[in-house]
Amino acid sequence: MSSERLLRKRYREGPFAVIAQIGNADRLLCLNPLAEQRGLRRGMGLADARSFCPELQTDEHNPRADQAFLDGLVRWAKRYCPWVGKDGPDGLLLDVTGSAHLSGGEIAMLQDMRMRLGGSKLTLRIGLADTVGAAWALARFGEGLAQVGQTRQAINALPVACLRITPKEDITLQRLGIKAVGQLADLPRATIGQRFGASVLMRLDQALGHQAESLSPEKNQQNYAMRLTLPEPIGLAKDVMAGVERLLLPLCEKLARDTSGARVLCLICRRIDGADQSVELRLARALRDPHRMLPLFAKGVDGIDAGFGIDQLRLVATQVEPLPVEQISQSHRGHDSGDLHDLMTRLGNRIGLENIQRFLPADSHIPERSYIVSPAAWSEPNGSWGLTNPRPIRLFPPEYIAAQGHRPPNRFKWRAMSFTVGRLTGPERIAPEWWLEDENWRHGVRDYWQVETREGHRLWMFHTPQNPSWFVQGVFA
Repeated sequence: MSSERLLRKRYREGPFAVIAQIGNADRLLCLNPLAEQRGLRRGMGLADARSFCPELQTDEHNPRADQAFLDGLVRWAKRYCPWVGKDGPDGLLLDVTGSAHLSGGEIAMLQDMRMRLGGSKLTLRIGLADTVGAAWALARFGEGLAQVGQTRQAINALPVACLRITPKEDITLQRLGIKAVGQLADLPRATIGQRFGASVLMRLDQALGHQAESLSPEKNQQNYAMRLTLPEPIGLAKDVMAGVERLLLPLCEKLARDTSGARVLCLICRRIDGADQSVELRLARALRDPHRMLPLFAKGVDGIDAGFGIDQLRLVATQVEPLPVEQISQSHRGHDSGDLHDLMTRLGNRIGLENIQRFLPADSHIPERSYIVSPAAWSEPNGSWGLTNPRPIRLFPPEYIAAQGHRPPNRFKWRAMSFTVGRLTGPERIAPEWWLEDENWRHGVRDYWQVETREGHRLWMFHTPQNPSWFVQGVFA
């Protein structure tokens, strides 16, 4: 568990504080957590942190939750400018050039950020400058705003670590007495490159604006949702279905453009009293055909309580999967009409898609391991089982019968019934898989026989030579 996570998320004076940076090549803005007031530092051990802050609370580090929270901040930050990018796992960069005036200017924009994030119990440090490097430095080492064209003056007194150099380069510079950015900038450029490497010179040039540094904005997440606002409330199921049809057509066109298909759809009906009625449709396979999807909504729409009327419909594809281009010729449709998947969808929305299962072949010659059971909605049928010998349609744990010899007895009793053997097929010897721990197969090989009885039963029996015994394990059709 990282100490940075502790201080950022569980610090009492700033619970759920976030590290963020905002910037661009012209005017850059940067946000960062404020923990140094209590003597807490990045990289500090938990015991040392508790000595400074005894009431410090700890929690498990959840990187996925951190990423989801940062993604939420990216969407939130787009209220200030359209170009928002991430700076590692703990930062944001915003290009506010040409958009600050929409918030009343840069100072008013920063105040608005503080007010909104402060209302969400977040603490932050802000850096605004002409370059990404300068904004990063101000946010993490000296919160402030650098006036246009005064980047050098704003970061002159900051430590050289603010240039985003490596710890080794930072230690080397400090040992030579170069502790501030201004001292480093005053050295001859040739000296910097020869003594400290090209990376230090590059970071210095990026911070001062002598070398361009691009900002990569985050790609907008595709939103597959359609909304229909009605002039008059409706309450009949057929009217709701007509509205769903109008929403499905543009939604499926959008999915087709992105070569995707909807796997889960949610219909939200807003009543005039403000309450929502929702219908979730889980499909057995990803679809983008509105004519196949529309009838599947019928059962859910029939169960909607319209109250005094519904004045808005919203259709959202909550789960979308890639769906490659399909052949739509008449010959192909004859082989795959999709009726089976539509039936699975209808049944799955009643009993659950995961409860509709199919058998798939497995790579094992052991009867119990020669198949797997998989949800039909998330698997494809496999018609090639690769078995040279037939297997019974029903398997069960071996059941002992009283018999002797290496061939099936002419007469035997099983489940309180007497049988007379009519025809035999076999034997088929199956050896155990030594690399698997299976108590039932640990004692040696088995010789399997197909036994047809005069009473009409077709049994699958086996004999264990190492410990002579007979068992029945399956029944053929």
